[in-house]
Formats: sequence, structure tokens, C-alpha cells
Amino acid sequence: MPSPRLLADEMLGRLTRQLRMIGCDTRYAHGWTDDEIAACARSEHRVLLTRDRALARRTPGSVLLTQTSLPDQIREVRRAIPDLTLEVSFDRCTLCNGRLEPELADAVPPEPAGGAEAPRDRPIYRCVECGHRYWEGSHTAHVRRRLKEWAREATA
Repeated sequence: MPSPRLLADEMLGRLTRQLRMIGCDTRYAHGWTDDEIAACARSEHRVLLTRDRALARRTPGSVLLTQTSLPDQIREVRRAIPDLTLEVSFDRCTLCNGRLEPELADAVPPEPAGGAEAPRDRPIYRCVECGHRYWEGSHTAHVRRRLKEWAREATA
């Protein structure tokens, strides 16, 4: 079952990136007014994630998060959306929420922008919106361990 489309308010930037890492379609309302946030949630049928009590009250179906730490916020979202998977996927760009698509091996330049060398032995994904590139690496393994730990703590 696909996760719901989400909208995170400006106080939830780190959470937004984590949700995108697990494949959630998550818009980030950076610099938006409360009216713009409520209108977007309504028009795009998104579940609003917010720490703003007044905004949560005026936005039907929103999830009010009370915690400030990232692990606790992940747990709160998971309680609100029990089917939410906590598995890293290469579906969404963590920067812009664009879709990721596999990049053909022969199209991979030896040294991408930013100085990191793209591996030749793993799949590489490119955001169709902003062009950012992703691949499985040590950071991905670290995120997987953290998510597994947080999920285990949530059920304990």
C-alpha cells in the first residue's frame, strides 16, 4: 500500500528528508504562510505534518507532532500512519522531492558534480527534477540502521 502524500511545515526540514529517503512523497512548506500550507494540503490531498497547534486545528486530517527529536518525530508519524515503511528506497530526491530514475551505466560520468566519485559497481539514480544523483553507500547503511533502531524502539 503506498504511503499518503505528505506536506511538512517549515519546522520539519530534517523529518522531510528522512521521509523522502523512505520513499514518501513529501512536500516541504519552506517560507509558506499558514494559509498557503492549508490550501496546498486541501488542494493536493496531502496529510499535513506540523508542530503548529493552530495550523493543525484548522487543517482537517493533519498530524500534530509534539516531539522535537527526529527519532521521536518518525515514531509519531508512524503511529499516525501505521503502514508507513521505514525502509530506505531510491524513489524520491531528498532535496526537491522529485522522482528518482535509474541512470544507465554508460551515461555515468566518472566524476559527478560535488567531487564524489560515482561507483561503477552499484546502481545510480538521478532526480528527474533537479538532476541530483544517488547511490547506495555507507551513509545509506547508516540510515538503514538508525531507522531499524527507531522502529524497534517504537514497538517496545
